[in-house]
Order: sequence, then C-alpha cells, then structure tokens
Amino acid sequence: MTRVVLFALFLFYIIEVQGLQSMFLLRGKDLHLDVKKFVDLDKKTDLFWKFNKTDYIIKLGFNSDPVVFDKYEGRAELFRQNYSLLLKSVQHSDSGDYTAVTISGQEQRVAEYKVIVQDPVTPADLTVHLVSNSSDSCNLTVTCRTVDFNISSSFRCDAQHCSHADKKDLNTTKYVSSLKVYLHQDTIFCNHSNQVSWNQTMKVLKSYCDIKTVPSGATIIAASTSVLFFLTLFIIICVIMKCKGRRGNEENTIYAVPEEITPGQTQSQTPSGHESCTSPTSTYALVEFHTGQKSTKTENIPQPETVYAQVDRAAKPNSTVQQQTHRAEENQ
Repeated sequence: MTRVVLFALFLFYIIEVQGLQSMFLLRGKDLHLDVKKFVDLDKKTDLFWKFNKTDYIIKLGFNSDPVVFDKYEGRAELFRQNYSLLLKSVQHSDSGDYTAVTISGQEQRVAEYKVIVQDPVTPADLTVHLVSNSSDSCNLTVTCRTVDFNISSSFRCDAQHCSHADKKDLNTTKYVSSLKVYLHQDTIFCNHSNQVSWNQTMKVLKSYCDIKTVPSGATIIAASTSVLFFLTLFIIICVIMKCKGRRGNEENTIYAVPEEITPGQTQSQTPSGHESCTSPTSTYALVEFHTGQKSTKTENIPQPETVYAQVDRAAKPNSTVQQQTHRAEENQ
C-alpha cells in the first residue's frame, strides 16, 4: 500500500510540474471541467475548449451561443455562467489533456486538466493450494492473479491462528492500479483496485486444513462455570417447589371434625362404645336441660326462653367426673 501511495504522489508531482490538474474518471461517466480563472469576453475575445492542443471541442463568442465542433456534437455542452465544459459518456479515447483558452490577439490559458479514463477492476482470481497437512498444523500456498498481476505467498495454520510463512512482498502496482494480498485472522484477502473502482476476493484458510481443535483453558473454564451455574439454579428451583408443596398441605389439613353425641354418651366414647382420639385443639361440650324436680322457690318465677350455658374446657382425664359433679350441683 505504501508503494501505491508513493507512486501516486510521484505521478501527481509530474503532472503538476507540467501545469496540469489530473482527473480520474470511470468509463461511461460524464466529465465536468471548470474554468477557475477570471474570463471577460468582449467583441474581440473568444473562448475555446481544446483536446490534446489540436482538437477543438467547443467555442463561445461575445453575445453568441456556444458552437460545438463536429467531432463532439451531441456530447459536449458549455455553461455560459462559468464557462465550464460537460463531456458526456467518456471513453478511453477521451483520455488526454484538456485546455481552455481565450483568444484576443494572443492565446491565454485559463484551465488545464489531464484526464485518465479507467475501467472497473476485474475480480481477482484467488486460489489456495494445500502443501502439507498434519493433526496440529498445515502449510498452504496462496495465489492471487489478474490480467496484469500475479502474487503468490506461503502461509501456515495451526489450531489457534494462521501466519505468513515467508516475507515476500504482497503488494504490486502497475501505473495507477494495484493488487494487494493480506491476512486477517484466518481469512486471506486479495484486493484489486484502481483510482475509480475496487474489488475484493477472500477465502478462509482453515477450511482447507484438517486440524483438530484443542479446547483452550479459557473455554474449559467457561464451560465449567456454565454447568455449575445451571446446576445451582436447578437446585434452587427444586427447593422452592418443595417449600410451596409443604405450605399447600398445611393449608388443606383438617384438625377437628365435630360429631353428633347422643344423650348419656361421653365425649370420649363413640356410638359403638369404643374410645376415640380427639384433637388437642378441639373442645366439645354437651348441654342438657335439667329433668329433676323444680325448686319451690323458683316455681312461680317465669323462665326466660333463652338458655345460656357456660362451657369450661377441662382436662382430659377428669372431663367425665367434672360433668357428673356439675349435674349433681344442678340437681341440688
């Protein structure tokens, strides 16, 4: 790339010494050339655009329309406001020197250009040849060629990267076009360019090798960390689900179910006469109306329709005894 820049600078230096301004143009495009010096046309002064000092393209006189000469009729135009020239659809035959001059007794140059018409560059032909191959490395020869250029170089690839096997110059220049070959990571690039176009061809070198890739230490650590993370996450999810299951069972548990007790049956017996277990948090009480004789003191006192009873929770072993004592006190 450095040689291309130096060559271009040298070319521009030669052109500037000759007093010409260079212009590169893609074939088929329109050429636009300006007059940068002051021009004052009068009855005795005319403006001409010329090609290669001998061919006249167009003429402009004082208070008259531009006149296009036969060779350029239909292709050339001149703009009166700034005297610039437009040449349509340039071809390789249009490459050369263009000059704008005013003639008034003598000729004076007011604009000079060197025009170079170029074609788009063609894609480079990039080939990769496998020289040798083993389980851990391979050697390759890369060739990049066009009509005007041919570059070949050797490369070596292992499991980690590819590198140049020689120090051969991979840049070449011919006039104003160039060819460059360079390696980026595992891919080889071949660039063909000129001043108006650019084309690139590329291939992956490792695809031509049969190299067994060995996992690096960083890869192993990353894989182990990922496995440990997902395992920890799975354990946490299992613990959370188990805790939710326990809470659901506690909310759906029935601690006590009241049963119907017939008169004369204690709360510690079932209708069949067998003892049954009761919940320590449930309290059952049997309230019965007194069936004994009424006291003479309270015979004439009207009784309220609502009967209230106070139920005391007694200890389990003495529940039957306390009920019998309570009944005896009511009978008295």
